[in-house]
Amino acid sequence: MSWQFDLIVAVIVLTAVLGLPIGHAMLGSSILYLLLMGRDMSIATEQMLNGLYGSYVLLAIPLFIFAADLMNVGSLSDRLLDFCKALVGRFRGGLGHVNVVSSLIFSGMSGSAIADAVGMGRIIINLMTRDGKYPGAYAGAITAASAIIGPIIPPSIPMVLFALVSDTSIGYLFLGGVMPGLILGVLLMMVNAWQARVHDYPVEEPVPLREIPRVTLRALPALLMPVILLVGIYGGITTPTEAAALAALYAFVVSTVFYRSVSLRQAFDTVRQSARSTASVGFLIAGALAFNYVVTVEQVPNVIRDSLGDTQLTWFSFLLMVNVILLLLGCVLEANAILLVIVPIFLPTAISLGVDPVHFGVIVVVNTMIGLATPPYGLLLFVVSSITKAPTGATIRHLLPFLAVMVLGLAIITFVPDLILWLPRLYGYSG
Repeated sequence: MSWQFDLIVAVIVLTAVLGLPIGHAMLGSSILYLLLMGRDMSIATEQMLNGLYGSYVLLAIPLFIFAADLMNVGSLSDRLLDFCKALVGRFRGGLGHVNVVSSLIFSGMSGSAIADAVGMGRIIINLMTRDGKYPGAYAGAITAASAIIGPIIPPSIPMVLFALVSDTSIGYLFLGGVMPGLILGVLLMMVNAWQARVHDYPVEEPVPLREIPRVTLRALPALLMPVILLVGIYGGITTPTEAAALAALYAFVVSTVFYRSVSLRQAFDTVRQSARSTASVGFLIAGALAFNYVVTVEQVPNVIRDSLGDTQLTWFSFLLMVNVILLLLGCVLEANAILLVIVPIFLPTAISLGVDPVHFGVIVVVNTMIGLATPPYGLLLFVVSSITKAPTGATIRHLLPFLAVMVLGLAIITFVPDLILWLPRLYGYSG
């Protein structure tokens, strides 16, 4: 690799540390590389336009963002929360269980960890901290941990990005994320049950059994959304992108017409908010597309593959190494940046070692989601701390047991591939 490439990597790291958005850093450094190499700088524009406008799959991202924002504005989140309280709120530490289960359900609609934490998370944190039932730091910690599940269970914006850089089927990636998401949910609830006993967290007043059908009926339109998505995709009715459009339309109709909980003014504000979020993700993708051209010119994936080939790595040791690297990078880098820049470097080696791309994709997504809650720069830490007003250090201390079991869950799905692949194979995947 050339000294010009070494220089722009240093520039990206330096500018990112100084606070420049990573998408801007990658784009500016890529243009600098083209200038230093004497190439036409318009190549950067060409790469961005071809990548952004030539990829139909990217349309799913703004549509999932819009659907999640609508659910946060309307009463869908409240109704889902009442349903979760009726299911698991009666056990010790019940509101902690509600936090996890609501994330499992909400994840079938939003595909975004941040949307989960800001929307449903804000509501459940207020319930947990009311009257001092739970410390604010604990409420924030379990909210950050459970929000990680959001982009693992379908639909998933990070999986859309992985499909973009790997040319892997989005539908099979979505199916591959179901079991890991459920495994992580169970592990988080086990930790919450243990913490509830240790700290004597309260038992909520149970919802009478006769009330459960009524609560379920109130939440039914919201609960149907994941069903519509999955039936559309795996029934062969829609593509994943078309399913995202259907999800956005369904969320809009349910919020504005059925529940009448969103006014036209609120709907317009939601469109603006979704557009801002989409633009932020889009600029990151654009910067990554330009930088990936530089990576391709420098043949970085081939260099790494050849270097690792000389060490006689097995698929087991390779995945162990990738997990360690991605967990460390997750402490300091944004999840989408890892997916768009780091993953294409390791992907050729993974395939050459016989690692299934769907298996690899789910492992990568789980890694990057854990990074969202990993100190010192985990974005979810700052989101929940701003909601709870609890010190970040206290939140991290409560979060450590949850992080430990999430890493355990990551190890399980890494070295038992069938946990990920059995469901895609059930629907015809041949990998």
